[in-house]
Amino acid sequence: MKIRTITTGISLQSPKEIEKIRQAAKFNQQVQIIFEEQGYEVQTTRIATNAWEEYLATSSKTEILSEIQTLEQLCQSLDINFFNIGYANQPESIDIIPDINKSTSIIYCSSKIGDRDSGINFENAFESAKAIKRISEETENGYGNFRFCAWANCQPSIPFFPTAYHIGNTSFAIGLELGDLVMQAFTQARNIQTTEKILQLLLEVELNKIAVIAEKISEKFAIEYRGIDTSLAPSLDKENSIAFAYEILMNGKFGHQGTLAISGMLTRVLKRVSVKICGYSGLMLPVCEDVGLAARANEQTYDITNLLLYSAVCGCGLDTVPIPGDIAIDKIAALLIDMATLAIKLDKPLSARLFPIPGKKAGEMTTFNSPYLVDCKIFTLN
Repeated sequence: MKIRTITTGISLQSPKEIEKIRQAAKFNQQVQIIFEEQGYEVQTTRIATNAWEEYLATSSKTEILSEIQTLEQLCQSLDINFFNIGYANQPESIDIIPDINKSTSIIYCSSKIGDRDSGINFENAFESAKAIKRISEETENGYGNFRFCAWANCQPSIPFFPTAYHIGNTSFAIGLELGDLVMQAFTQARNIQTTEKILQLLLEVELNKIAVIAEKISEKFAIEYRGIDTSLAPSLDKENSIAFAYEILMNGKFGHQGTLAISGMLTRVLKRVSVKICGYSGLMLPVCEDVGLAARANEQTYDITNLLLYSAVCGCGLDTVPIPGDIAIDKIAALLIDMATLAIKLDKPLSARLFPIPGKKAGEMTTFNSPYLVDCKIFTLN
């Protein structure tokens, strides 16, 4: 089991709070060392802030971009490779996101398009669709959308990017990569009932070990520990692909009958582990971040409608889904609104990270040049 991320959240009143950012970076380094000394591989450490509209409240887009570029330079000088400036909740702020994305390389952000209290923000959804389209056209192969998503009903302290944002005093949360434990459970049992019991036992043992270390860190540094996001983060390792794990239990391939039931089972287990949990704590199905999911997308054993269906019982929504480059903004907005409808109706956190691929149509292959993504066929949209 790998630690995918240690994410520290800080609240800024100004982008010039250099010492607060420096302290968060130092804390992340210390926490990484502690976990590595206990035998864990820590893949990344990250910092997330409160919503950037709160500390970049200047009137000029030029000033905002300049401040964020200066912030990125500071992060790079501190060896920070993942920095999230939180979310935008105003249409005029969402409109600036493509410019932020284009002028930075390690800055992540998101947009809020609804929650349980206020419902769907249709204007924000449309502006987010415009941002997704612009980012795809203004970055190589549309890759800039890796650092942006739209979300509904997501709470603070999600450790995974780009959804992460923070509220309150400095705190930290942990995200894991649990594919090896899932594969272990699935290979030990050949039916869904037994698999659920075995996986529950495995997670109880392994996640409680992480939690004990995290609680001690919290006490030592007097920094609040928000919990573990138990979500099944994806793997580019074929042996730990979530899609191939499914197929051990199925009489068929991922996307065939039985996929929904396994998705529901996995989410039940992830949500009832007896540790402090935070974030999504559900099943992630990011198409371009899992070798098996990409392979089955190439075979068209599932589609975007299926992914929305699985989101009803599991994970984080539509993640790293490649779509045709000439898609209309209205269609992107419709996908976002469908996702938000599920999130609000079911009172669960969901997000959408969509990749319109410029110059390419449904059925053609993506050509990402990224260590984080695997190529697959572009999805068909009706």
